[in-house]
Amino acid sequence: MDSASAGPSAGGGGEGSSSGGLGDAGPPRAATTPSRYESQKRRDWNTFLQYLRNHKPPLALARCSGAHVIEFLRYLDQFGKTKVHAPGCAFYGHPSPPGPCACPLRQAWGSLDALIGRLRAAYEESGGTPETNPFAARAVRIYLRDVRESQAKARGIPYEKKKRKRAPPAAGQPHPAGESSSSTALSGGSCGSGAGEGSGPPPRGSSSS
Repeated sequence: MDSASAGPSAGGGGEGSSSGGLGDAGPPRAATTPSRYESQKRRDWNTFLQYLRNHKPPLALARCSGAHVIEFLRYLDQFGKTKVHAPGCAFYGHPSPPGPCACPLRQAWGSLDALIGRLRAAYEESGGTPETNPFAARAVRIYLRDVRESQAKARGIPYEKKKRKRAPPAAGQPHPAGESSSSTALSGGSCGSGAGEGSGPPPRGSSSS
């Protein structure tokens, strides 16, 4: 995004002592430096507000609707870097095209989905209510779903819902009837590489009783 933000500066320390002991160490700088997510969220929010100011006619945030959010997402497509093949292209549905084509570049669905998540949070942090949040509008969800499906077809990428991994039984407990330990291990290892999934529970047996 084109707008930068500066994080708050670390507070000054107190009076220094004559010896370089542990008392001279101030609070860690990381405690006052915004995280990467917070910095990105601030840049995205400032970019959206700038878009509203440049809108013809200028648009107030209080009057912003889901339709304006979709308009903003379409505006961002001109800065995209993802090749999305048209249905008439010879590479349509090809995950790894062997050559170049004249199809346009677009914002990837994953980038738009993450962007909307950050803007939805920034809107409510700025005083908006969940009921009036334009980034949570049904029209925006439908638009993102359509973008995901169209890009999946154009690029030959299947989007399937990941199955939730079952937690293994505790040590010493019998497996459910009709299920062996080997089948449990196979089912548990079949979906462990999904991107964005959280880490599982801590390993059992780490604490002694």
